[in-house]
Amino acid sequence: MPIGLFILLAIIGLPLLEILVFIEVGSEIGAVPTVLLTIATAVAGSLMLRLQGLSLLRRVRAEMDRGQVPGEDIMQGALIVVASVLLLIPGFLTDALGLLLFVPPLRAAIARIMVRNARVTVVRAGARRKSQGEGVVDLDRDDWADLDDNGKGGPNGSSPWRGEIGDGRNDRS
Repeated sequence: MPIGLFILLAIIGLPLLEILVFIEVGSEIGAVPTVLLTIATAVAGSLMLRLQGLSLLRRVRAEMDRGQVPGEDIMQGALIVVASVLLLIPGFLTDALGLLLFVPPLRAAIARIMVRNARVTVVRAGARRKSQGEGVVDLDRDDWADLDDNGKGGPNGSSPWRGEIGDGRNDRS
């Protein structure tokens, strides 16, 4: 199934399913309790994000201090954020998915699968790519000096960007 079709079905289908579930739940427990239940799940999502998110940040920091890459913990953090967003969205289906993602063993299993199937590109901070064409050198005024044939120079030396030698004017303006 193409990804575009899947996204289209999710955008159209999910709200329709949520409306259907709202109608069913509302007919069973009433309109006011249904709305209050939706608000309660949003509040619960915010609290769970705070509690589980902070503990996850501590674990990530501890792994980084030991010199390890916290790949799985970072994925779990992303899944916690997704779970919180799902709980904030009004609807019982998204709430159910969000609550499932807050279950640590299930979230850890999903994170392991995602890390195992991820493609990682390592970029070294000190490495530079070799330019294939002419480069541009951008210098500050203190980084260069005009020199004449005798090795003497200064700010009023000969330059193709100035007028007469030594007059300090720019004839190109």
